[in-house]
Amino acid sequence: MTIESDWGDWLPTAIADASPNGVRIWYLGCNGVVLKGSGGTTLFIDPYLGTGDPPRTIRMLPIPFDPDDVLDADAVFATHEHVDHAHGPSQAPILANTAATFYGPDESVAVTESEGWTADYDVDDTQIETVREGDRIDLGEFTVTVHPANDPDAAHPVTYVVDHEAGTFFHGGDSKPTPAFESIARSQNIDLGVLAFGTVGMMPDRETHEPTRTKWYNDETQLIEAANALELDRVLPSHWDMWKRLTADPTALHYHVRSFEYPRSITLVEIGDSVALNDGRADVHSPIDDPRGASETR
Repeated sequence: MTIESDWGDWLPTAIADASPNGVRIWYLGCNGVVLKGSGGTTLFIDPYLGTGDPPRTIRMLPIPFDPDDVLDADAVFATHEHVDHAHGPSQAPILANTAATFYGPDESVAVTESEGWTADYDVDDTQIETVREGDRIDLGEFTVTVHPANDPDAAHPVTYVVDHEAGTFFHGGDSKPTPAFESIARSQNIDLGVLAFGTVGMMPDRETHEPTRTKWYNDETQLIEAANALELDRVLPSHWDMWKRLTADPTALHYHVRSFEYPRSITLVEIGDSVALNDGRADVHSPIDDPRGASETR
């Protein structure tokens, strides 16, 4: 599969050219993000550039870049084994072009084997690392720790906490609330967390193709429950924009958060936007038209 971007190479070029003060985080749509620190270290988490499996899963977003255009990356992390989180055509070219390392739990690493990343792409075995809950990975100016997740649809999901001198970032993958989040909050002060958000829809069953009630991501109540357990200063809803029949309206979260202590604010972004980790106010930046400001609850 050859991936062709709808946007050309402007987004990976913008990321490569950026010199953040602290940490800047780009939203890639679906559940993908890129973190770049002031020292230049660049981490990808769950980048997915595929189109899904129409007519069952139909991508509702542009493909923001061709993975062959990524020339600056230190690591690619996968939270679990689903195709929109561990995907050879999206991620293996990044490894091949940058010598970055892929980190994922055992089921995600199994995807790299079944898809032949080392055989079909210029990826070395040493570029693929299996992570487990409790692991700590030092990458340049970042420290990444691996934590449990609650995703009943996945075989072995994990979540990641990324520490930097400028602040702390959390990526929940597709996890729903779990007691593990309270444990994370006791040891970490998280500035910004990404949590998957979506609605319930009738998706064609994988085998029978019959419309089936499907709920893959947090609804409004679950997302706010997770944000409270994690004691997030700011939450960035993800995944709501990706699949036909499961898209949602993240502005609805403002009504659900009002009576809770956390999150302190909700940061709403679109694909291609970036946010600063170490800035208490919402600071959304799009390289296209340079808008400033995002929805804040408090």
